[in-house]
Amino acid sequence: MNSNKALLIIADSERDSNMYYATGFPAPDPFVFIRNGDEKIMITSDLELDRAKSESNADKVLSLTRFERIARKRNNSSACLIETVATALGEMNIKQLQIPANFSVEYADFLRKNGFRLEVKKEPLFDSREIKNKDEIGHIIKTLRNTERALEKAIDYIRKSRVKDGFLFSTRNSQITSGSIRQMINVELMKRGCAAKHTIVSCGEQSCVPHNSGSGPLRANESIIFDVFPKDEQSGYFADISRTIVKGKASRPLKKMYKAVASAQELVFESAGNDTRGDVIHRKVVKHLTSLGFKTGKMNGKMQGFFHGTGHGVGLDVHEPPRISKVKCTLKTGHIVTVEPGLYYPGIGGVRLEDMILITDEGCTNLTRSPKILEV
Repeated sequence: MNSNKALLIIADSERDSNMYYATGFPAPDPFVFIRNGDEKIMITSDLELDRAKSESNADKVLSLTRFERIARKRNNSSACLIETVATALGEMNIKQLQIPANFSVEYADFLRKNGFRLEVKKEPLFDSREIKNKDEIGHIIKTLRNTERALEKAIDYIRKSRVKDGFLFSTRNSQITSGSIRQMINVELMKRGCAAKHTIVSCGEQSCVPHNSGSGPLRANESIIFDVFPKDEQSGYFADISRTIVKGKASRPLKKMYKAVASAQELVFESAGNDTRGDVIHRKVVKHLTSLGFKTGKMNGKMQGFFHGTGHGVGLDVHEPPRISKVKCTLKTGHIVTVEPGLYYPGIGGVRLEDMILITDEGCTNLTRSPKILEV
């Protein structure tokens, strides 16, 4: 980043992961972050001032109200947030700024009209976000362990279920649905301090669409894909895991698919390491699955086979750089990425297995402990 340009972010840190990374301060309302040289400055409302001083990692925390008063006097009227920010920047003698790609167009237009020179910094805004330090790795593993426990509770519930007319019922004779299992997982995660959205519990034909969250009753002898990716509410870090199970007997084609997907995962585990290319690994996975007879393409208007990326980074966002996909990228020690090959064939079902790995100098370490068992 050009040292002559100060970095400016205006956002709330609950939704903007870059703001949280920059400040370590959780807040639901927008506030201001300025990095001027090596100094990190926060400007917050008086409501958050004392908390920001004690909880953030900023070098200096300033009152928004003070700059607002100056702006009001200057304009002889009320001052909006960006007018107040411009006043603060003026006092700091800052005229050249770098801003994130998601910066408000309204704010950018105002600053340009008032003599500020802006440069958009493309993602990653902070290059260091890709390399996870010891604390970040610990946060992610904690979220992962809680995710595994919630997932295992759901799988065990299905394992103990009984089959009636091809559908799954609980021991209390209530029908088991995608929604009831999703609720079970999400509530268990909430008890463990995690928040989950869009949890996937998809069965049969629904499992052939990778991001179909699933609906309706669960059936025996058909694939059920779980994909769970919650955030720890204290640390803000995500985890991501997928498993595929069948209550009863899996068909021969489904067993073959499962074995192929598991072997594709192993291929990644053997290939990934510091300075390895994510796009090269992805091509290996595609070639491997094709060599096993699993072709990818459109049939009857629907995609089938393996038609998504092999993996993605996980951190303060559930999807972040780097990628193991068609996109060129190089894996580095400290990256945490998913490994999630899948196969999807209408009429047979879907299979996806997803673990999280830490890239090391020696190769990679699988952080995920959840067992992989097809038939339960």
